[in-house]
Amino acid sequence: MRRFIKQIFSGEIFKIKDLRAIISDSEKPERNLKKVLGAFDLIVLGVGVIIGAGIFATIGTAAAGDALRPGAGPALIVSFAITAIVCGFAALCYAELASLVPIAGSAYTYSYAIFGEIIAWIIGWDLMLEYIVGAIAVSISWSGYFRSMLYGCGINLPAWCSIDFRAALSGTDELAKAAVASAPQLFGIPIIFNLPAVLVVLLLTVLLIVGIKESSRFNMGIVLLKLLVLGFFIAVGAFFVKPQNWIPFAPNGFAGIKAGAAIAFFAYIGFDAISTAAEETHNPKRNMPIGIIGSLAICTIIYMLVAAVFTGIVPFSFLTQTLSHQKAEPLALAMSYINLNWAAGVIAAGAVFAQMAVLLVLLMGQARIFFSMARDGLLPSFFSRVHKRFGTPYVTTILTGLVVAFFAAFTNIEEMIDLTNIGTLFAFVLVCFGVVLLRIREPNIKRDFKVPFSPWLPLLGAAACFFLMTGLPMITWYRFVIWLVLGLLIYFIYGYRHSELRKSKIKE
Repeated sequence: MRRFIKQIFSGEIFKIKDLRAIISDSEKPERNLKKVLGAFDLIVLGVGVIIGAGIFATIGTAAAGDALRPGAGPALIVSFAITAIVCGFAALCYAELASLVPIAGSAYTYSYAIFGEIIAWIIGWDLMLEYIVGAIAVSISWSGYFRSMLYGCGINLPAWCSIDFRAALSGTDELAKAAVASAPQLFGIPIIFNLPAVLVVLLLTVLLIVGIKESSRFNMGIVLLKLLVLGFFIAVGAFFVKPQNWIPFAPNGFAGIKAGAAIAFFAYIGFDAISTAAEETHNPKRNMPIGIIGSLAICTIIYMLVAAVFTGIVPFSFLTQTLSHQKAEPLALAMSYINLNWAAGVIAAGAVFAQMAVLLVLLMGQARIFFSMARDGLLPSFFSRVHKRFGTPYVTTILTGLVVAFFAAFTNIEEMIDLTNIGTLFAFVLVCFGVVLLRIREPNIKRDFKVPFSPWLPLLGAAACFFLMTGLPMITWYRFVIWLVLGLLIYFIYGYRHSELRKSKIKE
């Protein structure tokens, strides 16, 4: 115990990995990833992960509100604009660091070069909340959309294999009752799990193993399809917009706009996943900023257009009555409101493909964070193996896919959302601070992209993200602290003892 305490105060766990050493380690042939992505590929990846559950599902709650918060109403357009500005601060910081440190691992890698090993481990562990837990939530949500789409085609999946165990036992809706009644049993225990969620995760895991370029092409096809669906919604819905539905513009004042912005923020998360592909990018110093900022700008324009059409079609009074007790798919609801049920079916199908694209990038991002941590010795070294034929981190890709598939089969989506949110915001705070600290520590390094108005803009970004963190329930903070404590235990049991950086310092 004395030795352990001495090591903490000696500063060993805060050792910083030199930027040149990070890049040098990544260039070893056995640990080198193929550089196959360009700026356009990155923009497509970004649009693919940002446009998903947020625009297809949460826009209704942001506009109408719920029992815990007021809705923004037609002022949802302003909410999206505010959120885009906050995310833009973080995006600029990510762009500077990704162009400076073009290595797989995102905020984890940046933290290693800025704050030191222990903070790098914490942020790497924290990012699992964004990627793994986020992927679990998206796969569960995808399963619901997929089940609804099949139902519209006259196909009914058995209830016991299309819902999670806890929701089936505690739920009172028709699906939950049918699952319990029809489930086969093993030793008197009903067998209930979410089969579609498991299958989609395994399918995308195989695709990611085959190659990121192939995955990028698949993602490009899905992105094009869902952009067409959203374009379809905007084009068709525009003919049914009634300007009187925009009055009053902000029925709940700034409180509603603020609440809408908090919800809308989580429709943007994911753009940072682009930075995890920096090591597989041609000319990352140029292409990473274009990919990150470009995808965020495109999604902001799309979100604001969809919000304008959505609130112009459906009166605020109808939204508050309907969405307060019905978990409807809001864009499909808008089409049904104007008696275009066939259009509602098109939107529902688009939601299925949209979530597949999001899930693909989340799985990709987590696999590369595991890969970077293993390359640094903080996780077992076999995690850093690269497939000889496909040039992908196949071990971590398989591990990520299996973990997500397992929990997606049995967990409830509500349990996943807040943890994803707090993990993402915490990463954003550290990245914003990281830009300022690295400017002080390494002022002479050539920066092909710089955050303007530094340090004020990065500090403003950190403050804005932390402000949103304070709006999360206390139970989420308790779970977050427990998760970080568990991560620290793993670090001191394994990571500290096997750290490549620590070994190199001992040899010196």
